[in-house]
Amino acid sequence: MTRRDWMKASAAATAVPALSGAERPAALQTGIVRLKLRHTWTTVMSSSDFRDTFHLAYSRDGVTGHGEGAPIPRYKETAATAKAAIESLRGMLLSADPWQFTKLLGEVFRRIPGEFAGKAALDMALMDWVGQKLGTPLYRYFGLDPKDAPLTTFSIGIDTPEMTRKKVEEAAQFPVLKIKVGLANDEATMDTVRQITRKPLRVDANEGWTNKEEAVRKINWLEKMGVEFVEQPMPAAMIEETRWVRSRVHIPIIADEACMHAGDIPKLRDAFDGVNVKLDKAGGVLEAHRMIQIAKALGMKTMLGCMVSSSVSVTAAAHLSPLVDYADLDGNLLISNDPYAGVTVKDGRLVLPAGPGLGLRKI
Repeated sequence: MTRRDWMKASAAATAVPALSGAERPAALQTGIVRLKLRHTWTTVMSSSDFRDTFHLAYSRDGVTGHGEGAPIPRYKETAATAKAAIESLRGMLLSADPWQFTKLLGEVFRRIPGEFAGKAALDMALMDWVGQKLGTPLYRYFGLDPKDAPLTTFSIGIDTPEMTRKKVEEAAQFPVLKIKVGLANDEATMDTVRQITRKPLRVDANEGWTNKEEAVRKINWLEKMGVEFVEQPMPAAMIEETRWVRSRVHIPIIADEACMHAGDIPKLRDAFDGVNVKLDKAGGVLEAHRMIQIAKALGMKTMLGCMVSSSVSVTAAAHLSPLVDYADLDGNLLISNDPYAGVTVKDGRLVLPAGPGLGLRKI
């Protein structure tokens, strides 16, 4: 399905009024949208000029909820497998009561192994639908104050010194930057950034350092470069090694790839200072909310992250942002063909939409 076809289908679903005196039957639209990146996006794991994400529109009683899943290749998920997984439950989804979303999503999680991006898209669409039916923004549903939304970083992918310079200059409006490292050019990247700006920096190694002595050396060097914390310095399975590293550095270490689901968090407490929660890893807004609460209960720092995605997914995550210490919700700012508008950024701070549900608007 092309972006144009997707927009037509979801617009048609939204435009149909509720039947007078009776509930309108449920409808489900699924599709794959290709998002075009403003710059080639490179991390330790991959390099790409576009990303395909899975989009879902759930309609009932004249209201349509929207969701998006940005599959993570590391976990062997794609937009196509997400679509196939959700379509396999079409009959159940159309016959279920969306007000019983906890029960419904529990059954979806039971029936579908993996495919957390697909589950996230469904979760978002249901929560968007519920919020619209209740006439309230999702952040209010969770009892949050939108004024507590934090600053978001703007991410700088791995690139040549020339392109790194250009990206940093384009991000002038953001007071905090997130720098991707983990390859042989880490020093050149950081030197280039520091030639341009003295802003606070946060660094993400994406499991790039496999030697614990190297990790300690680089983290202590990054501290001198004004880095606030380092995200996932070593491979997810190397928890003991990361614990060793943590005892020898002085800035926080945040788990990303090592923290997929709620059950992962307790075992990470001694190796990491905090966790990066992503809806696409967790399986949606409700699971992400649960993960944040568990981490907070264990005294860990919390962060909301995202994949390269449209404003659907980023806005859904942003509704939980008043809960967390840090936000890295810029995936929609990295693309040139966002089909929706939702959360915005003012002076680096997230501004949540006031509309009901996710508060999205088609562009």
